[in-house]
Amino acid sequence: MRPQLKWEGREALYRRLNQLLPNVEKEIAVEQIEGAKELANRIRPRAPRRTGQYADSVAADKLSNRPGNRAIGVPGKTKDPNATGIFGNFIWRFLEFGTVKTAARPHIFPTYRAYRKALRRRIAGAVNKAVRKAKRAR
Repeated sequence: MRPQLKWEGREALYRRLNQLLPNVEKEIAVEQIEGAKELANRIRPRAPRRTGQYADSVAADKLSNRPGNRAIGVPGKTKDPNATGIFGNFIWRFLEFGTVKTAARPHIFPTYRAYRKALRRRIAGAVNKAVRKAKRAR
């Protein structure tokens, strides 16, 4: 017998999580921004350096704090008010993927793939922390 699955969407998920765990969204938001800052700190030393200006421009922030800028690897807008991203000068695309005349120098996505499991552990830890707080409150 196959279990039935109903996809409700992100808003419904957070609404139900907030009913069960009132502080889960706050805990996750803190870990999201801290994880993004850690990822930016890991990308910065691996970034190609000619003048160092590009490497210095790599930073993490909430998407809502930089509405005019586009985050690295984020396809478009998001409904998540706590969404975070890595920002850098526009040349990141040309450095990461190369051009017709220059070879690719990947530094962003390999770093992300290496750090992805740790990021997921951070978020899972935030959910577990909210669960422990909810248990103590009862």
